[in-house]
Amino acid sequence: MAHDDGGGPAAGPGTPILEIRDLVKHFPLTRGVLFRKQVGAVKAVDGVSFDLHQGETLGIVGESGCGKSTVARLLVGLERPTSGQIRYRGEDISTLSARALRAVRRNIQMVFQDPYTSLNPRMTVGDIIGEPYEIHPEAAPKRDRRRKVQELLEVVGLNPEFIHRYPHQFSGGQRQRIGIARGLALRPEIIVADEPVSALDVSVQAQVVNLLEELQREFALSYVFIAHDLSVVRHISDRVAVMYLGRLAETGTQEQIYDHPTHPYTQALLSAVPVPDPDARTHRDRILLAGDVPSPANPPSGCRFRTRCWKARQLCTDVVPPLDVPEEFRGTASPAGHASACHFAEERHVVPSE
Repeated sequence: MAHDDGGGPAAGPGTPILEIRDLVKHFPLTRGVLFRKQVGAVKAVDGVSFDLHQGETLGIVGESGCGKSTVARLLVGLERPTSGQIRYRGEDISTLSARALRAVRRNIQMVFQDPYTSLNPRMTVGDIIGEPYEIHPEAAPKRDRRRKVQELLEVVGLNPEFIHRYPHQFSGGQRQRIGIARGLALRPEIIVADEPVSALDVSVQAQVVNLLEELQREFALSYVFIAHDLSVVRHISDRVAVMYLGRLAETGTQEQIYDHPTHPYTQALLSAVPVPDPDARTHRDRILLAGDVPSPANPPSGCRFRTRCWKARQLCTDVVPPLDVPEEFRGTASPAGHASACHFAEERHVVPSE
């Protein structure tokens, strides 16, 4: 199947295809029945910035409730940001009209978390995968749609003759393949995958992740891969962004984040990852965090991780730490020289290197 990039100018060398700047999404908290009054806000995403380059996979990891899925919904236009910019090929798409945004959505598609609820049980597989062609008829003439749907089924490893079956006739892994085929229908440049393997068995997870990697090579796709499983993110990602309570705590290449973490929260997350090697388990630096994750409706001042951090000082209460390279590593070739939002960032080897 030939790849069609859906139009638009090509991104130059080193130019991000997607640029996120100071992205904010607050959900209002209201009180009252007849006269509703806003009494606060859930700060789901609060100042997130990152870039995505052509052909790259950016993994976003963090605990449940940290804002990962809200970021995903903002990127594909299912939610409108409170403030900030989402620039696709240099154009801020966060302020586009519904008509203009529909054209952009051809190039930014989404694969949802739950393969059991993301597919309409009353529609056949052919209708589900072919539905994007009804919304964007310019993408495929009616006479070619059946053939294109069958090609997509074959690309994701399913029998093209399954076109008349219904979702309940498939396993969870097969349903997720159908969801991936639907995401590929319009030949997007970017796919936002919101925990696409978390609802699947471990053996099936590996098959779906390998499929995503094959499709990335074949169609020159760029992925924003969202998950809470750090092992899966390490396998598929080129770069990793760690989120905590609506903000990014640390960003870097997968080697920098996993082998040379500098933020205490990243170090705590890595120390909780199951290690199959018994010998490596005994040498692991286990970190136990105190307390619970604060409410996003009332996050702590300064550093949001300070209420659970063993390094917390008065500075952490008073000043929001910038997401920047720690001063001691600036200008060095150290793999610890990557962005970390901590006033007292320092490298710590938590898990023995692979």
